[in-house]
Amino acid sequence: MGTFPLSSPGRLDGDVVVVTGASRGIGRAIAERCAAEGAKLVVCARTKGPLDESVRALSASTEVWGVLADVSREDEVNRLQEEALSRFGRVDAVVNNAGGAESMPFLKTTRELWDRMFRENATSAFLVSRAFLPGMTERGSGCIVMIASLAAKRGAVYVAAYTAAKHAMLGLARCLAAEFGSKGIRVNSICPGYVDTPMTERSIANITHRTGRNAAEARRTLEAMNPQKRFIRPDEVADLCVTLLARDCPHQGEAFDL
Repeated sequence: MGTFPLSSPGRLDGDVVVVTGASRGIGRAIAERCAAEGAKLVVCARTKGPLDESVRALSASTEVWGVLADVSREDEVNRLQEEALSRFGRVDAVVNNAGGAESMPFLKTTRELWDRMFRENATSAFLVSRAFLPGMTERGSGCIVMIASLAAKRGAVYVAAYTAAKHAMLGLARCLAAEFGSKGIRVNSICPGYVDTPMTERSIANITHRTGRNAAEARRTLEAMNPQKRFIRPDEVADLCVTLLARDCPHQGEAFDL
């Protein structure tokens, strides 16, 4: 990844940004950073309590609308689109952050797990992008950022379903950049390694349950898989995301490791 100047306060002034999976972890950090940059927000998540808490916190610094939705379901994405447009009239940018991760040896990977990983990671990004691209195309401007994973670029043991789904998400981003770039729409991806989030804590718990290793050993194992040999902070992902969302960002169709 190259060197990026962090966005100065106000670079998203007036922009309406949709952030999926915004109630915790990376999505919450991105929403907070967008708010600090002056964006108006539509945030969605599947769990009411954490979503309501996020909306309360974000409303102290910006205009925010929360939508309880599972973005792997087409009808709920349609409702997300309707509520966003009813509230703000337009959407300038989308951050496809919603997703899930689960590990399983390949020969124990069920069809249900395979399908679920694709729904949560790839299908959700497809549905949300498809919902908001028409408005962006009509205005001749817009931005989509995919929160993918290093798993979108390489393979690893026990995560075939998740890895395949993230590869699909990255492929979708590249195709959208190619198809809609001439229409004024930028599409880029962020591919972080393990981030210090509740999702990673669940991965640690899964390792300890299956292997008998303690949590500290499991944590060191995952940290060693990151290029930095440490967990990435959610705010590091958020800083890069906001830089890619800014209207003066020159990048198109790129996938940045983190």
